[in-house]
Amino acid sequence: MWELIRTGQLNRKGLWHSLDQPGRRAWLSVALWSSEYQRRGKSADIAPGRAFVLDGQQVHDVDSFYCAIGEAVNGPGGYFGWNLDALNDCLRGGWGAALPFTLEWQHAEVARSRLVEHRAVQGDPATLFELILNIIGGHDIEVVLV
Repeated sequence: MWELIRTGQLNRKGLWHSLDQPGRRAWLSVALWSSEYQRRGKSADIAPGRAFVLDGQQVHDVDSFYCAIGEAVNGPGGYFGWNLDALNDCLRGGWGAALPFTLEWQHAEVARSRLVEHRAVQGDPATLFELILNIIGGHDIEVVLV
């Protein structure tokens, strides 16, 4: 990803789709640090009221969820969290999306079926999909599951 950024080729969505799980984790790390560099203390939030589209077909595991939501909110190579705490922080503003906004989660059932196998917290009956929705729902965000 650093090479794509350096050469100006990080210019289209989906470049992370073919990566395996370690590759997606590395992608998220670079997305975070490149975002930090680009922001350098300034808020780059898009105006409130925007709708972002998340493609649930690309969600295969938790890391692909974070790649997909980062791309939905901030475009190719975008960052919007890489764990539940970071997602919650991003939802507070300063990471590309000002509240309120709408998240249209297309193919949500596909994502649900892939994330339902994972427990959010060991010993907790909630699935990862449910916890993600709870975290997002705790902010001024309308979630539309399509």
